[in-house]
Amino acid sequence: MREECVVTGLGAVTPLGVGADVLHERAVAGESGVLDGIGYCTAFRPAAALPHQLVRRTDRAAQLALAAGDEALAQAGWAPGELPYPADRIAVVIGCGLGGTGSYANELAAYEAKSEDGVSPLLMPRMMANAAAAQLATRYGLHGESLCVTSACTTGAQSIGQALRMLATGEVDAVVTGGTEASTSPVIQATFRNARALSPTGDSVPFDRDRDGFLLGEGAGVLVLERAGDAARRGARALGSVLGYGASSDAHHVTAPDPEGRTAAQAITRALASAGVTADDVDYINAHGTGTRLNDQAEATALRHALGERLPRIPVSSSKSALGHLLGAAGAVEAIVVLQALRHAVAPPTTGLRAPDPELGELDHVVTARKLPGDKSRLVGLSTSFGFGGHNAALVLGSAPEQDGGR
Repeated sequence: MREECVVTGLGAVTPLGVGADVLHERAVAGESGVLDGIGYCTAFRPAAALPHQLVRRTDRAAQLALAAGDEALAQAGWAPGELPYPADRIAVVIGCGLGGTGSYANELAAYEAKSEDGVSPLLMPRMMANAAAAQLATRYGLHGESLCVTSACTTGAQSIGQALRMLATGEVDAVVTGGTEASTSPVIQATFRNARALSPTGDSVPFDRDRDGFLLGEGAGVLVLERAGDAARRGARALGSVLGYGASSDAHHVTAPDPEGRTAAQAITRALASAGVTADDVDYINAHGTGTRLNDQAEATALRHALGERLPRIPVSSSKSALGHLLGAAGAVEAIVVLQALRHAVAPPTTGLRAPDPELGELDHVVTARKLPGDKSRLVGLSTSFGFGGHNAALVLGSAPEQDGGR
């Protein structure tokens, strides 16, 4: 039997602010960090969070991940040179969907203005998608496997899934995992706008009858994962657990989800089976919920296939109207949203949702913060992620074992 994987550290930098607790508090309050149609991390100041040389050598995507990683590792009780396990037994899996597009855009402008002499030799290490994973490993001296998962908007969830597998095989004792993204440049906005995926009104509300697309955001979410027994032996506090993971591929279209939702449902059912739970055990769903009509309809269909008659009785919400779509960071940040909801037994709403679309079928939409059951020994949450290319992933998360989980 696989030993349970617990979360001992959480870190987040999002449009709602700096910190995993700030993320939960403002999300539960129904606040939004989206301004003028973009979810920027306006509270984050790289120079205040990181050494000058590191800021100079990194793209914003890596900077966000480093700041989130610092928070997560500090909460787990780690510090450079004070690791709880041998350095070669700690892995880093930090996903990024598009890499350092900000650095690329800036250097392209320099190239066009000054020719080759204007391009920084730091461009490549800044823009490579694996920069965040490499920089986190270097910052803390972690010598285990270090890699970047890149699977569009499923990246964050699949990074956590990969970390779970690495712990299950026994090849490592801990994994620093999550996702990051800072792809809000004008050219990225333009490509999504021309694909008719972005909201033309700048007011994206998933599941709402009048929704018209998603909005871009930036951010990072990082988690420290360990086996439960190891964490307990070193006296670490478990903040929650990653109970199960499942994934699948639509093999249908490079951008559009399969409207039948069958393969997306397979990812969910695999995650439930991996966790050893059923639909009856699920207390909260944080949906991928982009706010596009194609995604919302396909996701509702997939959830209905996977959860059956239980679905209308499970509270469901999406974080994207509060954060924007964080692309490669979305799955990791939303996993943190779920873990925080379970810890505090309060589910955040879909910010701004007022008129749920009846065509999506019967769903228990969270429109204001919702208390979760207080009489259960463990709360269970589901986080779904779907990405361009037909990638589907689901995580089953639990409140902390053998403790009240912060409630």
